[in-house]
Amino acid sequence: MDRVLFGQAYFLRFDPKLWAAQQPYAPLGTLYAAACVRERGYEVSLFDAMLASSQREWVEMLDRLRPRFAVVYEDSFNYLSKMCLLRMREAALSMVSAARKRGAQVIVAGSDATDHASTYLAGGADVVVAGEGEATLVEVLDTLSGRAAGGLEAIDGVCYARETGVVRTRRRELIRELDGLPYPAWDLVDVEQYRRVWLKRHGYFSMNLSSTRGCPYHCNWCAKPIYGQRYTARSPESVAREVEWLGTTYRPDHLWIADDIFGLKPGWVEQFAQLLASRGAAIPFKCLMRADGVTDPIVSALRTARCRTVWIGAESGSQKILDAMEKGVRVEQIRQAAARLHAAGIEVGFFLQFGYPGETKEEIAQTLDMVRTCRPDDIGISVSYPLPGTPFYERVKSELGAKQNWVDSDDLDLMYSGTYVAEYYRALHALTHADFRARRVLEPFGPQTRPSLRSRRQRLRATASGLWQAVRLPLLRHRLRRLSRLRSPNLVPVLSPRLSPQAAAVPTEQPGA
Repeated sequence: MDRVLFGQAYFLRFDPKLWAAQQPYAPLGTLYAAACVRERGYEVSLFDAMLASSQREWVEMLDRLRPRFAVVYEDSFNYLSKMCLLRMREAALSMVSAARKRGAQVIVAGSDATDHASTYLAGGADVVVAGEGEATLVEVLDTLSGRAAGGLEAIDGVCYARETGVVRTRRRELIRELDGLPYPAWDLVDVEQYRRVWLKRHGYFSMNLSSTRGCPYHCNWCAKPIYGQRYTARSPESVAREVEWLGTTYRPDHLWIADDIFGLKPGWVEQFAQLLASRGAAIPFKCLMRADGVTDPIVSALRTARCRTVWIGAESGSQKILDAMEKGVRVEQIRQAAARLHAAGIEVGFFLQFGYPGETKEEIAQTLDMVRTCRPDDIGISVSYPLPGTPFYERVKSELGAKQNWVDSDDLDLMYSGTYVAEYYRALHALTHADFRARRVLEPFGPQTRPSLRSRRQRLRATASGLWQAVRLPLLRHRLRRLSRLRSPNLVPVLSPRLSPQAAAVPTEQPGA
C-alpha cells in the first residue's frame, strides 16, 4: 500500500503573538484531505506543524516513514494561510525540499500555492493543487501511483512544470455535496496534546469544525483563491451529528465553527439549534457572522444552540470606509447586532481594520467610538493587507514595494502608502488594545460580567493586564499624537469601487493630534 505523509507549514511557534496566545487548532483542511485519501485506500500519516518545534520533526518523520508521497496541504480554514506569512512560506518550501531530497513525490495545496504555483514548483514540488483540494488530490495520487490511466493534463485543478513553463489545467468544480465528505481524520492528531495546552492556559479545551465553505459577498480586500464567490453549506443534520460525535469521542468544552460566514442559509441556524437540543448534544461554540445576519430569530436560535461568542467583521465605524470596502453593511447594523447578542447573553467579538486608503483621524475616531459604545467582549485588530487577486490589491499594487507579505501576524506593516506612516498604525493597534482592556477593567458593570468559560485565574490575569494597560495609556496616546504628524509620502485616497487611485480625489485634511 502506498504511504502518503501529510503535513502543513503553519508552525504556531513561528508566529510569536499567536504562540503567546496559546489557542491552537488542528489543521482542519489537512485532516479532511487525509480522510479522503485514506478512504481511497492509501496509508496516511500526519505531521502536525501546529505544535511542532521546527521543520526538523518533519524531516524525522520522512526518514522514519519513507513515504512514496509527501503532501504539504495547507489548512484552508485558517485565515492566516490566505495571507501567506513569509515565515510559513519559507517553512513550506523547506518541507518540500526535504521531501524531494528523500525521494518522495511532492504535492502542495493551499492558498499561497494556488496564487504562486511557480514558486512551489521551482522549490521542488511535482504538482500544485489549485483551489479546493480533496477530489483533485485523490486523482493526482491515483495518476502518479499508476492506479489511473492518463496524465496530469487530464486532471482539473492542477499546476505542474514542463520545459515550456508552468501548465495550469482547467479550474476544478467545487464539491457541491459536502455531506458526502468523511469526517476529518482526527485520529491522526494528538488530541491530548492540544487539550493540555488549552487547559493549562485557558482552563477549557476547544476544537474546530466547519459547516460551510466559501463566502458569496464582495468585500474588495478579501481574497478567495480556494472557493471564489461560491458558498456551500452542509446540512444542519450532518453538522449536528458531527458535534454529537466530537462531544462523545473527544469531550471538548468548546468548539470553533471555522466558517467564513456561519448560518447564512435561511432557516439553517434554527434547524441546527433544534437538532442539537433534541439530541442533548449542544457544546458552547464561537462563530463568525455578518452584522446584517444577526436578527432576533437568529439570536434566539444561537442561544438555544449554546453559542458562546459571535465574531463580527465590523472593520470600521465609518460608513465612508465600509462603503469603500464594498462591505455591504451599515454601521447601525453593527451596533444593533452587538446589542441583540449582548441582550441574549452572547459574547461579541469585533474584527477591526485600520489603514484602508482614505482613512483619516475622523474615521479612526468613529471606529474607536463604536468600540467604546458597543462594548464588545473581545477585539481583533489588523491593518489593511493587499491580497493578490482582490480589487483592493489591484488598486494599490503600484504603491507596493519589495515587501508584499508580512513575516508573521504581528508584523502589521502597511505595505502601501496610507494616510500615515506604517509605525503610526502599529501605535494605533497598541493604543486601541490598551484602551479596550483598561475599559473592561474600569467599568464594573461592563460586558465582562457576562458568563464566561474562563477560570477565576484567567479573569484575575485579565484584570491585572487591564490595569497595566490603563497605566500605559498616556504614553501610548502621546506616541500616537507624535506619529500622526508624519504623513505618508505618497498619500493614497479613499478608494471608491468605481474609481482608480489616479481618478479619485486626494483628501486635504491636515494631520491632527
